[in-house]
Amino acid sequence: MRIRYDKKALEQIQSFDRYLDSKEKLEEVLNKNKCNLYIEIGMGKGEFITKMAMQNPDVLFIGIEVCIPVLALAIRKLNRFEESQNIKLQNLYLMSFDAINIDEIFGNNKVDRIYLNFSDPWPKKRHTKRRLTYKTFLAKYDKIMKDTTVVEFKTDNRKLFEYSLVSIQNYGFEFLEVNLDLHKDDVENIQTEYEEKFSKLGPIYKLVFKRKTE
Repeated sequence: MRIRYDKKALEQIQSFDRYLDSKEKLEEVLNKNKCNLYIEIGMGKGEFITKMAMQNPDVLFIGIEVCIPVLALAIRKLNRFEESQNIKLQNLYLMSFDAINIDEIFGNNKVDRIYLNFSDPWPKKRHTKRRLTYKTFLAKYDKIMKDTTVVEFKTDNRKLFEYSLVSIQNYGFEFLEVNLDLHKDDVENIQTEYEEKFSKLGPIYKLVFKRKTE
């Protein structure tokens, strides 16, 4: 979906009190919150991570979105939600940076769960290296993972799913779940806004994986 350019987007993002614009601010938050850390890479409009933060108040959530106009839209949506519910999700923070820098931003801070929800499939072969399940990205996730960290990946794109299945296996991760039609199974599933809209058009694929245990 094309997002209209909003010249006030950056100003709106910077005025949000839970926006972390540097590695140093991230460190401050992590030092104050010694709880499990869950991150979503490519949070879009933020519906998934907002629901997750509300349902899991004892977990620290960080949503990452590289597109400034989309992040500004997510913040406006989050503000409206919190006002309507008369709450403030103090366990939810937002950041904006390219996922290729994920290991540099988080450094030695290890995350407990990583969500990759409906990432851009980058269908052209010359763009393979941009896919968030390409081996370079998997290696970067590996650097910020604990031995027990779980990565959850969802997509409605069959070709990206098939590519990811092979890429993740070749990297050496262990699959905990391979689901070819998530909504047909009676499993707990928090939907993204995209998922709610497009799941009627075809199956939703899901992969859950972690480091191999000896």
